[in-house]
Amino acid sequence: MAVPAGRPAFIVVGAGAIGCHVGGRLAASGARVVFLAHDRSRMALAARGLSVTDLDGSRFDLAPQSLHLAGTPAEAALQAGGGPFVLLCVKGPSTEAAAAGIAAVLPPGTPVLSLQNGVDNPARIRSAAPGLVVLAGMVPFNVALSMEDGAPVTAHRGTSGDLHAEDHPAVRAVAPAFAAAGLPLTLSSDMAAVQWGKLLLNLNNPVNALSGLPLKRQLLDPDYRRVLAALQAEALAVMKAAGIRPAKIGAAPPALIPTILRLPTWAFSRIAASMLSIDERARSSMLDDIEAGRPTEIDDLCGAIVRMAERAGAAAPLNSLMIEWIRHLRAGEHAAGADLLARIAGPKAPL
Repeated sequence: MAVPAGRPAFIVVGAGAIGCHVGGRLAASGARVVFLAHDRSRMALAARGLSVTDLDGSRFDLAPQSLHLAGTPAEAALQAGGGPFVLLCVKGPSTEAAAAGIAAVLPPGTPVLSLQNGVDNPARIRSAAPGLVVLAGMVPFNVALSMEDGAPVTAHRGTSGDLHAEDHPAVRAVAPAFAAAGLPLTLSSDMAAVQWGKLLLNLNNPVNALSGLPLKRQLLDPDYRRVLAALQAEALAVMKAAGIRPAKIGAAPPALIPTILRLPTWAFSRIAASMLSIDERARSSMLDDIEAGRPTEIDDLCGAIVRMAERAGAAAPLNSLMIEWIRHLRAGEHAAGADLLARIAGPKAPL
């Protein structure tokens, strides 16, 4: 069935937490959305439907029969009709394969917006699918996905923030659809700075995974905060050596975030109140991946800092250490904040 004239069609590649939330909000607002998903997610959505919930208490329920689901890029292209706008929402390690798959069935010039963590995915997409129009995006909020038997697949947004996207005619054309879905786009001409600013915040993902705690409880622990501050301070030093100025994401300038994290909890709670506006259930996707036995995005986060340090002739020992810890972390294994802090403390780790 073709898309009505004047209405964009979206193909969401990857029906994980972000794909289900963003795609679900778009679909609930009346946009035509095709979810390209692997078997487990597709079968769950087909059987139980999708619920999209939010920190503010809003809820959108999509019945199974209202969802457009595809198991292959060719099926997704057929359902979407001509001229779709692609939202790439897979994890970093799956980027090249996903990009090549959609490029094989969509016409050259099809816009693809990367809604992925890290800074390397747009380049990966361009390498795997040079005919597509690749656009950088940034998702500032946390989404938790629940696929419990007997209940709809639920994508719950536990933190706030607006989507960012590269300022491009193709993005401006679909911006009204995002606004209608309650997902306004902030357009930027310097998405590299935005992505580095988000990556700085994403350095909490491995700390959260090691803690095993919900995000809010972890951030209220001064030891975990000081571990995060050390990772961020090292990352900021590497960015400075590489000539990168990360954009401000949230209320505080990037250079001040480590200082704020090191404050006593009573002061941190007041100064960083917006940082703590988090649903009690929210936790990092990296913790979810480890608990589910899936590969993590550690190479897209701490790994990006280490690679940049190597290119700039700098050092990133703490981010390197975090990579090793996460690579060896197993489901159910956790570490106390005080233990992590003791293991990273040293003359080159300002704590």
